Amino acid sequence: MSVRTGRRVPPVPAATRQSFADWAFFVLGGVSAVWLAAVLVRESFLFGWWQLLFLVGFWVALAYLVLPRLHSILTRIYVPDYFIGRARTSDGLLGDPVNLALLGSEAQLHAAMQGAAWIRADDLSFRTGFRIVKSTVLRRSYLAAPVSPLLLFGRRQDFAYQQEVDGSPGKRHHVRFWRAPAGWLLPGGISADWLAAGTYDRSVGFSLFTLQVTHKIAPDTDVERDHIVATVLAAQGDATVSVIRDFSTGYHARNGGGDAIVTDGDLPILDLRQLAAGTAEPDQGTDSRDRRPAPVVVGAVMTAVSALASILTGIVQLLDAPITAADTDPGLGPLATVVVQVAASAVIAVGVVMALLAWRVFLGSARARSAVMLLSVLSIAALVTASESGNPDDVRQNLWSVALTVLVLLALSSDRATTYVKRRRKAPKRISGLPGGTAPF
Repeated sequence: MSVRTGRRVPPVPAATRQSFADWAFFVLGGVSAVWLAAVLVRESFLFGWWQLLFLVGFWVALAYLVLPRLHSILTRIYVPDYFIGRARTSDGLLGDPVNLALLGSEAQLHAAMQGAAWIRADDLSFRTGFRIVKSTVLRRSYLAAPVSPLLLFGRRQDFAYQQEVDGSPGKRHHVRFWRAPAGWLLPGGISADWLAAGTYDRSVGFSLFTLQVTHKIAPDTDVERDHIVATVLAAQGDATVSVIRDFSTGYHARNGGGDAIVTDGDLPILDLRQLAAGTAEPDQGTDSRDRRPAPVVVGAVMTAVSALASILTGIVQLLDAPITAADTDPGLGPLATVVVQVAASAVIAVGVVMALLAWRVFLGSARARSAVMLLSVLSIAALVTASESGNPDDVRQNLWSVALTVLVLLALSSDRATTYVKRRRKAPKRISGLPGGTAPF
């Protein structure tokens, strides 16, 4: 039962609900990741000096494939899917506390943060991710280093700002911002245009829950919250602040990386509506769920790689058909060659079909995504059957192909991939010649 406050409180948009098929692929992806990790452990005892490499592969599979997917499955059951004053990690774990609200436009927010000597963080991508790893290892400054994604309202932060400390990307003040949904109110009926989560990165270490390499935050998040407010007020004389006392119960907890959190539960509201926007960026109102996510790109690229390998294998088999036929059954003569050529042509055809599916997956096709996931499940099932029936050599000889197939299934069954293709399917189709370019039905 909801409490009436005089204004209707729109519900927080929930993440796109998954169909039974999506949920099945999601779970099967987790099962396949566990199986791959077990295979890597088993193989590590068979290769002498290569054992260390397989153990590293096991850690990568465990930390970046198995544990995140297991967390995602479990948190769907016990973590509530509504606003509780905490962001969530991509794995569904409770993340940093929401400890700041703001009033004002996006342009005013950018002007306030930039005027207070905060630097907008780069979006996380393959390039910027590699750069922050390189900067951390070499202890080089990276003033606009990206921050990891956290979710609120079912989507990633719209942007983030940071202040590097001591010229090291391992130590920094940083804050993530989310645009509140239109008409959305804080508990108690209080308006807010933006919500933010500010924390201080004190070092780089291993996550307690996933064993991944990540930034470790200082436990007293109120200090960072007050630092953000103080820097903005000092730089922007027209900004004002009010505080909701005991907005959330003061608590001791942990974030998604296992770092301790301590807060008094107060929520400052920065009012930036009197600020001039200046030369800051205009309002964009973008939604991160509409941008092509990395899992879709990774799934499409890996499918394309698999397709290319299939096509090249078929071509080689086609060229060697006479020799292969002679070695297989010399008595059949030309018929054996024809059989080998047909088989090689089928391999090439499969590769071409997979290449087309990869392109369609990249474009956001739900059907192509489902087809690739189904083929991946069938391929993994065949390898599991062969391995458990006493033919582990089939898996051992195709270990890289096995890992590639599992990665494709994990990527395309992820929440971000599912949400992206479903939102694209529900988006209005553009038709040239009509006002606004959208279909009226």
